Amino acid sequence: MADVTEDLRATLEKQIGDLKGEVTKLSKSLASRASNALDEAEAAYEEGRGRARQVARQVRDQAHAAADVARENPVTTATVLSTVGLLGLAAGLVLGGMFASGGRR
Repeated sequence: MADVTEDLRATLEKQIGDLKGEVTKLSKSLASRASNALDEAEAAYEEGRGRARQVARQVRDQAHAAADVARENPVTTATVLSTVGLLGLAAGLVLGGMFASGGRR
């Protein structure tokens, strides 16, 4: 009976040791994957940040160019803005009329 108990204890201790080894391997694997994911996220962030800076620079340059053109041609600018405003007003009136007549039916 003592031999059976000792054999069972040795088997269980070996299984526990094997499980501890597997847990250690899994922990190392997860740490490695987490580190890789963090590195990839940092690289994506830096790339996105660089692109955002480039887009902001282009938008700023285009806004300066548009402002320069507007300063050089004030009459044309006023005409274009007035036309856009009138078209917006007309579109609003047409859409408002469509919704008003559709609601009464």
